[in-house]
Amino acid sequence: MRGGARMDRSLPSLSVFCSQGRKMAPTHVLRCCQRGLAWIPVIFIALVVCWSYYAYVVELCLITIPSTSIGEKIIYLVVFHLSFVMFVWSYWKTIFTRPANPSKEFCLPKTEKEQFEKEQRPETQQEILRRVASTLPLYTRTGAGAIRYCDRCQMIKPDRCHHCSACDMCVLKMDHHCPWVNNCVGFSNYKFFILFLTYSLIYCLFIAASVLQYFIKFWTLCRRKSAENCPKTDLPESQAKFHILFLFFVAAMFCISILSLFTYHLWLVGKNRSTIEAFRAPVFRSGPDKNGFSLGFSKNIAQVFGDQKKYWLLPVCTSQGDGFSFPTRLVTIDPEQHTECLQHVGLDKGAVDGCVEQPDPPCESQNHLLANDYHSEEDHKETEVLKSDYSEAVTISIDSES
Repeated sequence: MRGGARMDRSLPSLSVFCSQGRKMAPTHVLRCCQRGLAWIPVIFIALVVCWSYYAYVVELCLITIPSTSIGEKIIYLVVFHLSFVMFVWSYWKTIFTRPANPSKEFCLPKTEKEQFEKEQRPETQQEILRRVASTLPLYTRTGAGAIRYCDRCQMIKPDRCHHCSACDMCVLKMDHHCPWVNNCVGFSNYKFFILFLTYSLIYCLFIAASVLQYFIKFWTLCRRKSAENCPKTDLPESQAKFHILFLFFVAAMFCISILSLFTYHLWLVGKNRSTIEAFRAPVFRSGPDKNGFSLGFSKNIAQVFGDQKKYWLLPVCTSQGDGFSFPTRLVTIDPEQHTECLQHVGLDKGAVDGCVEQPDPPCESQNHLLANDYHSEEDHKETEVLKSDYSEAVTISIDSES
């Protein structure tokens, strides 16, 4: 009887375990199916690129172009392969560069995490988050002025960091999730994504421009073989004409679609904004500011492509900063965070005594980009000092290009 009683007590727990297993199995299968289907756009692009390579190299350069035009063949093949290699290289880096995630320092310590999970009042939870965030380089807040916290990843979000539901992770300086690369575009691969758009546009433009003359010949000449006034041509009578006709249409179609996306992201780079920030301005302690991270056109470009221009066109990592903190136009003093006094020299309105917030440890990108603005006497730029009853703000000098 005792054994039977023990067996009866174990039956409910066993049934619960089996029901949970049945619930988890479909979820796991569904995720695997979603991950597999997510590669369909990438496979489609890969197939189109492979066909375009065959159509251009074999059907156009080797079959259609007359053997007497050797110089034209060589030029076409050299330029085509240069654009093709750079396009594939940047596309590969965009796809397989893992999105950067916040470091462990943005996770709640064990004691604070237990307090946060037990606490039911939002006010007390925010007090816990503010206490932890006081040692972190954070300038942005939620729309309500609270600390940005991800319940899914259970960590404090760094500036410009957002949670991607498709990748199921928080991504540093997230721009968007692109289905055509099956990856999240953010701090770690944003430069690669811009170069991918650049070289794909060059690739499509070159194909459309070089194929155009043969497209016109195949389209207009000898439509009816029985016509008496059909002009003679040295174009071969083969299936090459179908490849060339479709090659021009596909290249022109992709060129138009990529051009709009390329110009939009160039505008974002010049303003130092992400796609998310373009639709929803980041909220600082002083309020929303769509230009809060803009440092001037030249410095905005350097944030993405780096200081050394010789690496700008290569899909190698040269972006400035660490992805956790970024230099801002407006740095507001927060008594909860560490501050460091700065000495201002050469101001037209007299010397200013104050403290400007500095994260601990300071971001390398801030030191690199803003050192001249704080300590150099050679930069002749305007600096304004804003004062309020509760806090002080110092506007960092910005290039006149912005």
